[in-house]
Amino acid sequence: MANKSILVVGGGISGITAAVEAAEVGYEVFLVEKNPYLGGKVSQINEYFPKLCPPNCGLEINFQRIKKNPKIRVITMAEVESISGQEGNFNVSVKVNPRYVTDGCTGCGKCTEVCPVERADDFNFGLSKTKAVYLPQPFAYPMKYVIDSAACSGASCGKCAEVCEYKAIDLTMSAKTMQLNVGAVVWATGWDSYPVEKLANYGSGTVTNAISNLMMERLAALTGPTGGKIVRPSDGKEPQNIAFVQCAGSRDENHQKACSSVCCMATLKQISYVKKQYPDAKVTIYYMDIRAMGKHEDFYNKIKEYDITMIKGKPSEIKEDPATKDVIVLAENQITQEITELKYDLVVLATGMAPATAAAKVPAEVAYDVDGFVLSGSVPGIYAAGCVAKPGDVASSVQGATAAVLKAIQSSVRG
Repeated sequence: MANKSILVVGGGISGITAAVEAAEVGYEVFLVEKNPYLGGKVSQINEYFPKLCPPNCGLEINFQRIKKNPKIRVITMAEVESISGQEGNFNVSVKVNPRYVTDGCTGCGKCTEVCPVERADDFNFGLSKTKAVYLPQPFAYPMKYVIDSAACSGASCGKCAEVCEYKAIDLTMSAKTMQLNVGAVVWATGWDSYPVEKLANYGSGTVTNAISNLMMERLAALTGPTGGKIVRPSDGKEPQNIAFVQCAGSRDENHQKACSSVCCMATLKQISYVKKQYPDAKVTIYYMDIRAMGKHEDFYNKIKEYDITMIKGKPSEIKEDPATKDVIVLAENQITQEITELKYDLVVLATGMAPATAAAKVPAEVAYDVDGFVLSGSVPGIYAAGCVAKPGDVASSVQGATAAVLKAIQSSVRG
């Protein structure tokens, strides 16, 4: 008899797609996400390319599909600890970490008003702060607050619990373990920016005004730490001379070999952010080549109309002027064969798209390539979706997730 249940691990756009597609054809779905909200990296993006529209409308449509489908069980703040069994009959152990906020939460925010402790806001990559009890992001699903146990002083404070008229704060919550039996697994834990800390020649993360491209997305977002104003992290200055550095940690034998496939288009998009706010700003791109193929070439040609300086060459060193916090970029222009040493107000690093499985492996005997991407078909019944399978944009990730869940359905039938 077929096991008509599927475990989807990861609540980004790939995991959400897999969950709703499976549930809408009659499968019971367990959607497990380590964060306290769904949406993944897509929820942190300001705009999609090439249409330059916000992603939250598309996410909200999918959240409504989840809300209306009783076959989907969303389990946030959870991690899969073990997977045993075989195709059609997997036993899965899931650790659910405490949220310290119950389903009674209405999102009123009174708890944050009295909380005395602040923490770095990981949703905004530390560019802002929240209280120890906080709403993960403005469009969070589920729309519930969460308490950071590492920052919270616990029952010794308890001010949040005192003001919550719905009694939705429970500081006694503890981690629990769930046991699931499913016919197949879709692993869709997404991607992380290649760690700047590993790029010694780019300052190993110590150059304050050299930010990642994801940090740039948050700076440009109206819901971000600066209300959509692109400024330098060091002093809040409006940048007038900005450089974008491609392939920071990717296409590199010493770091990540794979091309992330989206960074060129992401940079072109972010140039549009800059030029809309600062029409007279100088923009420079350091690049190996610009990969804007097919339908994206029109977007590339449109952005080139902004009079951008393009230096073909990967910077050999990025460092900080200690007096001004300006960013100094050393590179060789391969076209002119000149060695350049130029100073910028702000530098945006197109950090490589590293699969989450490079750091957090699937707890099963699946195989990986040299960069940590999951190799398809290595374990029958366990399928990778989205950016743990290969780098890609949102559209290709959605397509990949649909393909993965079709394979998962076939596995459950075979079981």
